[in-house]
Amino acid sequence: MKRFAAATAVALVLAAPATGREAPPPGMVTKATADANAKVSTQLPLNDPSDFADATRGRLAQIDGGIIRNAKGDVVWDANSYAFLKGDAPASVNPSLWRQSRLNAEHGLFEVTPGIYQFRGYDISVMTIIRGKTGWIIVDPLTAVESAAAGMELVKKVLGDRPISGIVFTHSHGDHYGGVAALAAPEVLASGKIPIVAPHGFTDEAISENVIAGNYMGRRAGFQFGAALPRNATGQVGTGLGQALPANNTASLAKPTLEVAKGAAPVVIDGVTFEFVDAAGSEAPAEFMFYLPEFKALCSSEVATGTLHNVLTQRGAKARDTLNWSKSIDAALRLYGDKSDVVFGSHNWPTWGADNVKTFLTHHRDNYRFIHDSVMRLANSGETATEIAEEIGEPAFAKSDFSTRGYYGTYNHNAKAVFQYYFGWWDGAPANYNRHVPTEESKRYVAAMGGAKKALATGIKAYDAGDYRWSSTLFNHIVFADPANEQAKKWLAASYEQQGYQAEAGTWRNVFLQAAHELRNGVPQPRLDVAGAGGIRAGPPAPLMEAPAARLHPPQSTRPGTTIQLVFTDRNENVALHVDEAVLFPSMGQVLDKPTAKMITTRATFDGLILQTIDIGAAIQSGALKFEGDPTAIGAMFGALDKPGMMFNVVTP
Repeated sequence: MKRFAAATAVALVLAAPATGREAPPPGMVTKATADANAKVSTQLPLNDPSDFADATRGRLAQIDGGIIRNAKGDVVWDANSYAFLKGDAPASVNPSLWRQSRLNAEHGLFEVTPGIYQFRGYDISVMTIIRGKTGWIIVDPLTAVESAAAGMELVKKVLGDRPISGIVFTHSHGDHYGGVAALAAPEVLASGKIPIVAPHGFTDEAISENVIAGNYMGRRAGFQFGAALPRNATGQVGTGLGQALPANNTASLAKPTLEVAKGAAPVVIDGVTFEFVDAAGSEAPAEFMFYLPEFKALCSSEVATGTLHNVLTQRGAKARDTLNWSKSIDAALRLYGDKSDVVFGSHNWPTWGADNVKTFLTHHRDNYRFIHDSVMRLANSGETATEIAEEIGEPAFAKSDFSTRGYYGTYNHNAKAVFQYYFGWWDGAPANYNRHVPTEESKRYVAAMGGAKKALATGIKAYDAGDYRWSSTLFNHIVFADPANEQAKKWLAASYEQQGYQAEAGTWRNVFLQAAHELRNGVPQPRLDVAGAGGIRAGPPAPLMEAPAARLHPPQSTRPGTTIQLVFTDRNENVALHVDEAVLFPSMGQVLDKPTAKMITTRATFDGLILQTIDIGAAIQSGALKFEGDPTAIGAMFGALDKPGMMFNVVTP
């Protein structure tokens, strides 16, 4: 295995010892950080105006005032919050990220090509509006009902009032379907009157990820998106893929009328032909791209956007298949590269011109293939994930094609994700196979260094030398050994802050700055609803039932060997729950002959119980929840379910 020496080793040895010094104040930019960011400006063609021309091309109108509010008057989106993104980058922001954020902050209703329009800059994602024969076909109606509604109001004002004649969900992530309730009433969406087209597997995948893992994923998402950070030059400046998730919003979901199978024939929606390219298992478990022959336009969905994407998101997810990802883009390139005058996606801005389209697709195809093949080559030579991430570098075209740079994903952590996809978390060294938990390891680590005072002094020397990775390691061990050590927490925050300021990836910056914020101010109140209550309520019971199963705490299971029949009267659905000492096993559609108890309710009531918004006792008292048989079995089952809070500690024990 290769061992990589720290670039600042000499500086660390020569640095003057320091103990007892106060940590620098929040927002301070060190000379090492200022120099690192200044160096970026000499390495990339940041003054290339072509992306700025594309990001503003075809703008027809903007929302007056730039603010979107919910029904209570709370701000969902404020485009003015990014007004500080002007001129050259300050020393506290990587200039490449600053450029990307300026581009993503361009907002309004844009014409992509006659008959295709996009609503951009009012959500993390993009909503596309296609003129059909009789109405509007909406592609990816954003994260928030409020954002989508504001978009449709602007469409109506500028382009005319037409009915919704079709809806397309390109993939199974919530920022591409959450606003669908703005397009039509729930009963209309559920009736099948409006065609709703999605990739195969969409419904299950849209719900399952956030239901089973939603609590932990929601907490981590706060770091990925910098939820607690102010929007300014020392705080959140964007995510690279878009500026931010909307706040104070409402999410929703509608069941597709058609899930397109791999290799399916073209589908005509309101007179517009959609030719689909299956991309399942690439950026999302369920995803497709599509070509519109009448417009000579290709939609690359989120498979190819204006940034290198995540192979494994910071919020957590299953590692993605980069080889299949590359092959999906290659299929689109071979089929439609020579036929497309424009390529547009579900984030960022379009690319125009046949040659530019082919270059865009080629570089994105090669980018994911480069990461995959580099990791395989180095891993098969015996290198570990961490070593590979240090060595992988980037392809030559990334120096000039900004759409392939790591603004959302990075080559570093994507390399680790590919390693995990094939080999798992273990690096092969037995010492790392059964490590101590962080608090116990940190206590031993600090003791071995001669105590917290000496460890702190060594960390401060590393900080002064600009070796923030090493100083963070040292300070973090002190904090996990003794969470009450406020001096170490402040130094750890300062060390995280400099790494955030130097990051080219918006997500990387957010992770470090959010951590610094929490070390200084404590755990914030939750602002992200990743669990997606609206999506849960609209979905089938199968993925929903995995949520209580994953919350069963075996030591609290007081009635093993019982069975509970669930009957959802509003949907004519039956589920059997088998409760044992170790597991709660749901059996979809099973009708039990002699259950221990029968629970009769509506899906809305049961969803509330799962989401912890309805108390079981109150539901019984109101009559919303009825039962037959032994009611104590039902109480015992719910009593054995953990009720986790989202805002647990992450950067401290």
